[in-house]
This record gives sequence, C-alpha cells and structure tokens, in this order.
Amino acid sequence: MNVLILGSGGREHALAWKIAQSHHCDKLYVAPGNPGIAIIATNVDIGVNDFEAIKSFCLYNKIDTLVVGPEDPLVNGIYDFMERAKKENGWKGFVVGPSKEAAQLEGSKAFSKKFMQRNGIPTAGYAEFTRDNFEEGKAYIGKHSLPIVLKADGLAAGKGVVISETHAEALQVFEDMIINQQFGKASSKVVVEEFLKGIEVSVFVLTNGVDYSIIGHAKDYKRIGEGDSGLNTGGMGCVTPVPFMDSAFMQKVEQNIIIPTINGLSKEGLIYNGFIFFGLMNVDGAPQVIEYNCRMGDPETEVVMPRLETDLLSLFAAMDNGTLADANINYADGHFATVVAVSGGYPGDFRKNIPITGLDQLIPNSSLLFQAGTKQDGDTVLTNGGRVLAVTSKGNSIEGAVEQSIGILKNIYFEGINYRKDIGYEFK
Repeated sequence: MNVLILGSGGREHALAWKIAQSHHCDKLYVAPGNPGIAIIATNVDIGVNDFEAIKSFCLYNKIDTLVVGPEDPLVNGIYDFMERAKKENGWKGFVVGPSKEAAQLEGSKAFSKKFMQRNGIPTAGYAEFTRDNFEEGKAYIGKHSLPIVLKADGLAAGKGVVISETHAEALQVFEDMIINQQFGKASSKVVVEEFLKGIEVSVFVLTNGVDYSIIGHAKDYKRIGEGDSGLNTGGMGCVTPVPFMDSAFMQKVEQNIIIPTINGLSKEGLIYNGFIFFGLMNVDGAPQVIEYNCRMGDPETEVVMPRLETDLLSLFAAMDNGTLADANINYADGHFATVVAVSGGYPGDFRKNIPITGLDQLIPNSSLLFQAGTKQDGDTVLTNGGRVLAVTSKGNSIEGAVEQSIGILKNIYFEGINYRKDIGYEFK
C-alpha cells in the first residue's frame, strides 16, 4: 500500500513511525512533514488544505491510503473532496477521516453538544449564545454556578476554551469572544458549560461508523507549569496506561459513551471512517464527555502508538473493507510516558529558527524521539513552533518512563528549551 499522511507535527511523526513498520506499507509520504519524519518517509511540499495538490499527488503516486493528521482539512471537507475524486478522476484509495458533516463533532461545539443530547451521551449541561442573544447570555452567566466554562463554537487552534473562576471574568471573556471576535468566526457562537470536577482522560477509537476498535487511552497534561499550573497549552506530555482506567471504568466508557456515539453516527447518517478522540472527565468514577476530536491527539499519539502492537495499516484496511469488528487489538506490556519540549515563552510569544543540538544522541530501544515544531536549514535542525520535540519512553512504571524521557531531553539543547519534569506526578 502507498500511504500519504497529512501534517507536520509530532502526531504525524508518530503515525509515520507506526505505519512504516507495517509489512503492508510500500511507499510512505508525509505532506509537508518535518526533518524527523524525513528519516523514515518522503516529505512532500504540499499544504494540508491544498486539496487540488493533494488530489493530484494521490492520483499520480497511486496513493491507497490518505491519513489526515490535523483537524482543519477534515472540517474543510477533505473526505468529501477525495470521494469526488473517486467518481471524477478514478482515484482508487480511501481517506482515514470523517466526512465534512461528521467532522462538525469537532468543528462545532454546539453541534457536538446537540448530538450528545440526542443520543443520551453523558456530558456537562450547557447553553449557546450569539450576538443576537448576547444580553440573554450575560444574564445566564450572571446566575451560573462557578467556575464557568466558555467555549468558542468553532476551531480556535486549541485556545478557544476558558475556565472562569468569577462572574466578572466570565462576562469579560464572553464579550471578548462574541463582540470583539477574539477568535474570529470561531467565536461568533459561544457555548457556556457547567464545570465538571474530576480527572481528564482520553480514549481513542477507530471506526467506520458502524463497527469500532479501541486503540488506546492516555492522560494528557495541558498546563505549562509543574503541578498543573499556568496557562493551557497544546499538551506538555502524557502517560498510558492510566492506573484508574481499569476494566470496570472502561466498560462504562464503552457502554455509556462509545457505543451510543457510534450508534448515533449510524442513525443520523453521518459518514465516518477514521479516529474518534473522546475527551472525557472521570467524575467520581463516572465518565462524561468534554469534547470530541475527529482525529488523533497530540501529544497523545506519541504515547498511544508505541503501546499499540497491532498493525495500524491493517486496521485502516479493516475499517475500509468492513472487517473492523473482527480486529484483534494488542498492547505492549509496561508503562509509557511522553514529555514535550517547548520553546521559551510558549504558549505565549516565542521565537523560531533557533538551532537544536543533541538530536543525534544514541536513543535506547525503549525510547523514541519525535519531532514536532522543527525545520531543516542545511545540516542544522531549527525550532519552528511552540511544541518542538516529544520523547516517549517505556518503563516498568510511569515514574521510570518519565525519568528516561527526561534523561534524553537533558542532552538536547536549544535556547529557551522548557519541559515539565512532573508528568504523571499523581501516579508516582
């Protein structure tokens, strides 16, 4: 099989690493990729939203499987576009990702909340507001219990969720989003939710909209500072397996959340052939949905893929040909931990184009180094984003895996490098 992955981050590096191991993989391309990916696959200078160029590449290079990493192309309709390429241009492959309509589960918070309501899926209570009922929204917030969660309805690069501890702060955030268009069109509608108190976890499923396979779970650490302090980021690290996610908890997730979601997709005619990221809150042992994502997470992919022993390309083929229900999912023994190195100043303003040293160190077999925000300049690798690198290690304990990842990062340097040293701290 010839495979094209869309994306350039740590998630795509981890997907490429996993797919490259498959004996079904003939040629592996990543668009646009990064310097780390270039070691195991062929980078292609095509943007993830350049659908015409993607189609031309898939046709010319006889791509069998198009794996969509980030959310933007999915919400923008890459699945539907490539389905038309089958009819109009004779493309023979398939897309790992949902249709544009189904991708609204991530692309619109209001859409996903209504979907959950219709299908009896446990989630926080909510209301939605626009400029047209702005005053009604202010009154609603003024009477709401604290803390209050405000979410921009559309995609906001992971920055559209604010947890306010006071009514005054919530009202200011509400005004910034709707009136001042803080996130542009994404915040023209705002979802106001009750705050769920618990531990946040994620479960990852591959589905064809009828059958599904759970391929992993993880706990992500989003705050920039140790002890979960400071601003939210795209993710500073994660661990798997999560100790409290035992068979009893996972049975609740499957029966109360996953199965009703898949049944809802089928019942509502939403075409879905790809990953579902279930962002959950463990509220006193009862899982509730915080959000859906229509692709794998980052940095969760970097910890889930090393633990997954099943051939990923075989799972994609099973998803496409209707045999996913028969797939056997196997996991490696041990504990896995990912630690992310970020640029100084992130998640605020940060510099790019800073040389990175130490990438050529000898990495033990029990660890993996994934590049995220990097680019090549001659023989030098430079920083090119907020989250720069992710190191994943396997250990006999979460603490041991974290220590090994940190040990590797200690030998890597770029000016302003920052990483948390307490990933998995609750489980030590």
